[in-house]
Amino acid sequence: MFTLAEVASLSDIQPTYRILKPWWDVFMDYLAVVMLMVAIFAGTMQLTKDQVVCLPVLQSTVNSKVQPDTAGKADFTTVETTTGQEEASMRTVSFGSAPTVIPDIPLSRATSPQYQPTESDQELKKEQKDSSGRKTNLDFQQYVFINQMCYHLALPWYSKYFPYLVLIHTIILIVSSNFWFKYPKTCSKIEHFVSILGKCFESPWTTKALSETACEDSEENKQRLTGAQSLPKYVSTSSDEGSPSASTPMITKSGFKFSADKPMIEIPSVTILDKKDGEQAKALFEKVRKFRAHVEDSDLIYKLYVGQTVIKTVKFIFILCYTANFVNTISFEHICNPKVEHLIGYTQFECTHNMAYMLKKLLISYISLICVYGFICLYTLFWLFRIPLKEYSFEKVREESSFSDIPDVKNDFAFLLHMVDQYDQLYSKRFGVFLSEVSENKLRGISLNHEWTYEKLRQHVSRNAQDKQELHLFMLSGVPDAVFDLTDLDVLKLELIPEAKITAKISQMTNLQELHLYHCPAKVEQTAFSFLRDHLRCLHVKFTDVAEIPAWVYLLKTLRELYLIGNLNSENNKMIGLESLRELRHLKILHVKSNLTKIPPNITDVAPHLTKLVIHNDGTKLVVLNSLKKMTNVAELELQNCELERIPHAIFSLSNLQELDLKSNSIRTIEEIISFQHLKRLTCLKLWHNKIVSIPSSITHIKNLESLFLSNNKLETLPAAVFSLQKLRCLDVSYNSIAVIPVEIGLLQNLQHFHITGNKVDVLPKQLFKCVKLRTLSLGQNCITSIPDKVSQLLQLTYLELKGNCLDRLPATLGQCQLLRKSGLVVEDHLFDTLPSEVKEVLNQDTGIPFANGI
Repeated sequence: MFTLAEVASLSDIQPTYRILKPWWDVFMDYLAVVMLMVAIFAGTMQLTKDQVVCLPVLQSTVNSKVQPDTAGKADFTTVETTTGQEEASMRTVSFGSAPTVIPDIPLSRATSPQYQPTESDQELKKEQKDSSGRKTNLDFQQYVFINQMCYHLALPWYSKYFPYLVLIHTIILIVSSNFWFKYPKTCSKIEHFVSILGKCFESPWTTKALSETACEDSEENKQRLTGAQSLPKYVSTSSDEGSPSASTPMITKSGFKFSADKPMIEIPSVTILDKKDGEQAKALFEKVRKFRAHVEDSDLIYKLYVGQTVIKTVKFIFILCYTANFVNTISFEHICNPKVEHLIGYTQFECTHNMAYMLKKLLISYISLICVYGFICLYTLFWLFRIPLKEYSFEKVREESSFSDIPDVKNDFAFLLHMVDQYDQLYSKRFGVFLSEVSENKLRGISLNHEWTYEKLRQHVSRNAQDKQELHLFMLSGVPDAVFDLTDLDVLKLELIPEAKITAKISQMTNLQELHLYHCPAKVEQTAFSFLRDHLRCLHVKFTDVAEIPAWVYLLKTLRELYLIGNLNSENNKMIGLESLRELRHLKILHVKSNLTKIPPNITDVAPHLTKLVIHNDGTKLVVLNSLKKMTNVAELELQNCELERIPHAIFSLSNLQELDLKSNSIRTIEEIISFQHLKRLTCLKLWHNKIVSIPSSITHIKNLESLFLSNNKLETLPAAVFSLQKLRCLDVSYNSIAVIPVEIGLLQNLQHFHITGNKVDVLPKQLFKCVKLRTLSLGQNCITSIPDKVSQLLQLTYLELKGNCLDRLPATLGQCQLLRKSGLVVEDHLFDTLPSEVKEVLNQDTGIPFANGI
């Protein structure tokens, strides 16, 4: 037999699970324990004291005279046995007119109505008295036999098995109540939920967040009592013109910040969160996020709880229906007909059940308990279906706290929170803190500010190529507050900071004119936006999808330069403007590095004032360029890596174009170059890194051309027409297949920079040195065997590249190039050593570099 402790262990759950036990589950558990005790008590009583005592019903002709009211009355016989002196005696007490049973006479004979003692009986009695053998007590065995027979035949089955039925029913109810805590697929989720909930409840960050909320509420009340007269000194004075519209994605009102309709309130920190607590809180945010994603996908816990409640209700109805019918069957007296007359001599017995009264009382108690249990089950079902438990709203928590972004949850997550609310609603309130992005951002901000102090940020400030103070922040959880204390900063770069927020304190950075946002969809407060709108001059935005471009970018009315780097394929071209570029009234330079197939039409919004347009297309073929015709004021145009095969005709409409760069395309022929004669202001033409094989003679029509870049093409000759461009100051034909420098090069009297590196030139014409204004001469990686002495005529030469040729020596006349120094002479060391020592001294002047080091 099992113990009470072993049975009660079926309902044991972890102590931490008590938060998921509402009052009705707790009450039903106690009721189950009471029913279990009833079952065990009844079973114990039945095993130790349960018995039936039966007496035969005497049927005799003598009894026919008995009064009807006494006929059929049972005889109550008591059998006493004494074994001490091996003597047995039977004493029969008769009621009514039943015959007297003589002791030590067999039951069958003693009860015979016409029995008279005979001589043989007297002799037998005498012999028994004289006998010293073991006595069998056959008459007692007959009574035991009848009692057992009648216990199984006459007693109702419910009286015999009542304790066991109660025990089985109770165990089923206990298992049904706690099955959701034991089932593997739900147990793991519940265990994880309880663990996270406990950590969230005890986390110092929860206490800090709710404390700050209370402080904010009190500050709001104080501010409300002071009246409206103090508002003007906090309200932003920015004008309505250019202010963000309702659709502008500014930071929404969460906590206190600069805004046009709400005063700035400084909230003192209530508690100090150390680094360890901060890291634990950040880990909790991540755990809650993953747990929510895992649990919200299914409603298994909810279905299982509903199922086990339905099972308990059906069990209650079943028990009540069949148990109520057996209450009246439990009786003290029972008539037994064992059909063993051939063994006993009687056909009918009247029996008494000594446990009948106790069992009836226990059964009534059990029915009362099961009724209470059933009503609680019905209430549970009513609660389960009264409200949608697969949806949970934090509306009340949002109203009471500053975390208005706490999301509603669903499915099993919602059901578990409903169950927790039945235990204590404070758990859900504190748990909601870890569902709020605002709360998580506050935590990140505290940790970030603790790590990135003003002194640490100052150490990361450097000077860029433009000699401006620059700070580059990479992969942080946010923008540290101390950044805005660097008031002398010129350039701020924010890269891979998804939760970047630019606060009103940026107005302190009066020198800030350039901002870089690399994969950083920054949000700005209204006052911060007003400052950026009026002061920011250059903005770089790098993104993966065009939706990452902050909408406030298109409202910066004083912005001069905008650099967009990211995916702007043909499907998303229409989105490049979002709010359109119309508000960028002072934009001068637009740089787009993307994968366009056509120039976005929204760019025409800035056409009247745009002076430079740069499109780097990363190898995607740019097909439609009609929008270029509207860019009449563009002075510089770059179409790089656009897979262009010819010069686009739309370019010839840009009457103000001064510089054209068609680098890294697939241009093979430039016959259209004759149309450039209409571009009177064109001074710089860059056709480098293409596949051009020849230069047409029509190039002479570009009278004002000053710079011509044709490097990295497939040119084999330089036509004389090139040298008729009298204003040409820079000619770059490096890395082609040119073998001869035409003598007409001497006509370029204004030439200052000539680059012919990486060709097949073997002889330098003397006319080259008539270009006395040359400052840069690149002759490297050719087949030149000698440098004429007339190089001395290049008095303004500051850079001479000769490395990679077939030279034996350098002319001593290099010393007459007054501006040439060793740092500007690119040549092998052994060739430099061939120069006279006095020439070396001249070249080494003011360099401080030993000539033996070479270049």
